[in-house]
Amino acid sequence: MANHRWPILLLIVVVLSCSPFFGHGYDFAAPGGGTKTAYLKVDASGDHHPTIPSTLFGVFFEEINHAGAGGLWAELVRNRGFEAGGGVAPSNIYPWNVIGDERAVKVATEPTSCFANNKMALRMDVMCDGASCPAGGAGIVNPGYWGMNIQQGKSYKLVFYLRSIGPVDLTVALIGFNRTKKLAAQNVGGVFTGWTKREVVFKPIMSDPNASLAITSSHKTVVWFDQISLMPLDTYKGHGFRADLAQMVADLKPGFIRFPGGCFVEGAWLRNAVRWKETVGPWENRPGHFGDVWNYWTDDGMGLYEFYQFAEDIGALPIWVFNNGISHTDEVDTTMIGPFIQEALDGIQFAVGPVNSKWGGLRATMGHPKPFDLRYVAVGNEDCGKEHYRGNYLKFYYAIKSVFPNIKVISNCDYTDPSTPTQDPADYYDYHKYTTASDMFRLRHQFDTVPRTGPKAFVSEYAVWREDAGLGSLKAALAEAGFLMGLEKNSDIVEMAAYAPLFVNANDRKWSPDAINFDSYRAYGTPSYWMQTFFSQSNGAALLNATLDDRSSAHLAASAIIRADPATGNSYLRVKVVNVADDPIDIKIDIIGANIDSRFASKKTEITYGGDVMAENTFEEPLKIKPVETELKNPSSKMGVKLSAHSLTSFDLLLPKGGNVKQSRKTGVLS
Repeated sequence: MANHRWPILLLIVVVLSCSPFFGHGYDFAAPGGGTKTAYLKVDASGDHHPTIPSTLFGVFFEEINHAGAGGLWAELVRNRGFEAGGGVAPSNIYPWNVIGDERAVKVATEPTSCFANNKMALRMDVMCDGASCPAGGAGIVNPGYWGMNIQQGKSYKLVFYLRSIGPVDLTVALIGFNRTKKLAAQNVGGVFTGWTKREVVFKPIMSDPNASLAITSSHKTVVWFDQISLMPLDTYKGHGFRADLAQMVADLKPGFIRFPGGCFVEGAWLRNAVRWKETVGPWENRPGHFGDVWNYWTDDGMGLYEFYQFAEDIGALPIWVFNNGISHTDEVDTTMIGPFIQEALDGIQFAVGPVNSKWGGLRATMGHPKPFDLRYVAVGNEDCGKEHYRGNYLKFYYAIKSVFPNIKVISNCDYTDPSTPTQDPADYYDYHKYTTASDMFRLRHQFDTVPRTGPKAFVSEYAVWREDAGLGSLKAALAEAGFLMGLEKNSDIVEMAAYAPLFVNANDRKWSPDAINFDSYRAYGTPSYWMQTFFSQSNGAALLNATLDDRSSAHLAASAIIRADPATGNSYLRVKVVNVADDPIDIKIDIIGANIDSRFASKKTEITYGGDVMAENTFEEPLKIKPVETELKNPSSKMGVKLSAHSLTSFDLLLPKGGNVKQSRKTGVLS
């Protein structure tokens, strides 16, 4: 989104909408017949207003769609330890392959590695010599996750382990998509009778977003390789995260990040569930595991430590979801749940324990002696209806509270469901909702009548999906915006909410839609991503009473806040309105308790897209639907504006130190 710098006395407008006339209207849209008129009253009087929790809007990261492996985690080599498929020989070496004359090289996996948890190594026999070898030699090649994004002017660090019989003369190279051009290359030679670590820094002379890593020789040799890693050196804050993807998450200003799942935590079978202790320590000794729910292998380079680090890097509170002895298929009886409880307690100690504790000490050796700011844990994912969940949950709850009384515990059981028993202790309960656009918009009232006593709600997964969403439609985003306005109004009982899923690598889409689409070198936000930017500044804001007239409430939703801008020290009154109708709507806004001066310079700019409500962003048109800022004419405490059909609009009114509104800004979404 462009960063427009307007003079201080301007009223700025940002609108996200589609053309007023398209063919696919919401089934809850207003009837046709032209422009309607609606009335919105905002009460800004008084000095005391409810405070929205600083955690209300956050993000949920699940290892799905190659979100981490091949996505946020910047590792470029796929299956770096030749362990994919498990610790049996021959192991699955995909996507490694031979390069050069296939008759000149032979490869096989053998359980001969120096790493205790990763016994598989790759043996490479080069059988040609000198002139009998193909040009460039023969060897192995890895294309990464559907291509490695190699850019001229950047640096890339290769780390690998090898041993050999006799001398070797290897070329390690970054090669282009056609495998004929070398973007960068170095020679590695010597006698490596024992396992030896080598490091190479590449400085490519050309760019290719679909490059590969090749290791070749033009001489007869027998050599073993293991733990081959290639990382860009310009990762986000130097901590291993792909910079562009990490920045897109940070730009949402999330109050929290929930991780690492989701169904990924459970596994289709417990044998494939996440075990956090296998995801920490030196990366070379992490065994990795097969995520059988989403059907791909991860080396677990982005383990529990990295998740905590990422949360800290983006200024979000971590919410750790751990397995509670239940998968999609099998369960551990409550009488035998003890080892799982101990693993959870150890995981909390890893985050917050002192350096002289066992697991706090490991955290310190990994580079973070200061405890991470872990305040929340979730006992499982979507397991409430399982046979042993409630029994297991109670064991976890009391064990955690006895050792870590300040840790807040999240139950899987939805307390808004009448069939859910509500006598179990909990600090928060999970609420998940994937539904149609019309139902999502209706659910803006879901928490209006929920009892205000007992656990708070955590809307940890929500999205419009299936036919209303496509790969990420404007229709879905607008319905979700209405839902979130309802959460703002009910933020006395709803303290956290996150869209799901966050990421998808377009080459392996397991779920649609997703907030951020990417491949090896590109990324874009869906309309639902941009919709969330309208709510990121609600965290910690003061909630105002915003009331629509009854005739408008069927196709409009609105909310209002007073927010502080820490960068400038200014305060703003923000009014958000979503219009899901097929027609534009004139809205009369009456702001009580704010004196807006209409003499200030103003202008209005509206950007429209001549498509339909199912419009989506794509790699080719990544910003077709995005927020656009314009000025608004004649701002006042009683003002009339036109809302585009199918639009989300917000108005930011600058509050002076003395309490009067002196500057207005309107922010919205236009397609």
